[in-house]
Amino acid sequence: MLNISKESISNRSKPEASHFTAFSKLAYAGVGRKPARVFLVLLIILVGVAFLPWTQQIKAGGKVTALNPEQRPQTVNTIIPGRIEKWYVQEGDAVKAGDTLVRFSEVKDEYFDPELLERTEKQIEAKEGSAGSYMEKIKALDGQIDAMNRTKLIKIQQANNYVRQARLKVEADSSAWVAAQKQQEIAAEQLKRNEELYKKGIKSLTELESFRLKAQEAKAYEVIAENKFITAENEYLNAIVELESIEFQFRDKIRKAESDKFTAMSDLFNTENDVTKLQNQYANYAVRSGYYFLLAPQDGYITQALRAGIGETVKEGEALLTIFPAKFDLAVELFIRPIDLPLIKKGDKVRFIFDGWPAFVFSGWPGLSLGTYGGEVFAIDNFAGPDGMYRVLVKEDPNDSPWPEAIRPGGGAVGYALLGNVSVGYEIWRQINGFPPDFYRKGSKEAEKSSEKK
Repeated sequence: MLNISKESISNRSKPEASHFTAFSKLAYAGVGRKPARVFLVLLIILVGVAFLPWTQQIKAGGKVTALNPEQRPQTVNTIIPGRIEKWYVQEGDAVKAGDTLVRFSEVKDEYFDPELLERTEKQIEAKEGSAGSYMEKIKALDGQIDAMNRTKLIKIQQANNYVRQARLKVEADSSAWVAAQKQQEIAAEQLKRNEELYKKGIKSLTELESFRLKAQEAKAYEVIAENKFITAENEYLNAIVELESIEFQFRDKIRKAESDKFTAMSDLFNTENDVTKLQNQYANYAVRSGYYFLLAPQDGYITQALRAGIGETVKEGEALLTIFPAKFDLAVELFIRPIDLPLIKKGDKVRFIFDGWPAFVFSGWPGLSLGTYGGEVFAIDNFAGPDGMYRVLVKEDPNDSPWPEAIRPGGGAVGYALLGNVSVGYEIWRQINGFPPDFYRKGSKEAEKSSEKK
């Protein structure tokens, strides 16, 4: 300090702060250090928390269902239209597969006949008998055709023999005619020479007359031989015509028999077609008669009757009641936003909170959560629903705690699909910027490419 004044204050007593108003209006100077220390500690804690691991996740709502389609609640529909005659079950009853649920009666007039099956069976027997008759007719016509073919061969052989005989006769008569011509020529020459000898007076008139008679006889024999030859030729031609007529005659007969056979075969095929139709109709009637009783498709419990009363008519394919299967494997249907769908794949782990089961959830630290149950992604739909959400089917995780036995399909559930592990600071930064969770996973080709670029 500067010793400007000769007066010293070192020997004076310290003044009390209460004697001065300025000091009373000021706070104690040491109090300001404590908030700074607290702030510093909090800052250190926040920085430390920012580096803690955080499990990214996708939260989605859903409902409990069955894993397999045949294990889900189903409606039991009528096969044929009918009139309800009797109910054999009521809501809440346990049924076995094949148990009778409802009995119907017929409402279509074409099925009213109580002896419909018996009458249809008789029609089938009558048609089968008619088909047998046509078959016998075909066999008879086959025999007739075979007999005509054999007769045709015999007749043709006989006609050929007759043609050969006629040809031989023509040849014989031709030779006889030639011989008669020669004899006539010889007789004419002898007559001519004898006439010259008669004119010279060497031959008598008697001898001349005898030669004239011989010449006349030779001429007559020639005419007879010519007539026989012409007759033989005509017989030969008639034999050829007869041979050809036999061929045409039997051809027409055989063709007519074959036409009758084909007609019988056509009638047989039509009858067999009618038999097949009647048999099909009979089978339909028999199957339809079994549909008068509505049977349980599987073991389960009757949950709701959709139609009630006796005497009500139901349409074909109308739902009558619902049945809940007795055995089922639970699963959960989660509905994911399109932006989160690429982050989900089969086999991913999911944590669930079921309606009615208390739970304490630490978001980002699934290991510290209480009352949650594990699941595994089983299937992912490839198309969005009417609300634009994608359905993800999650089954029970066999390596985690089993799901409660009291859970039933239809209950609500909230799922947390677990993704990659990041730091808390990174997660806060992602949430502030509105970025989706990390798409790339460790070990994937995309992650390797991104790391190489960096």
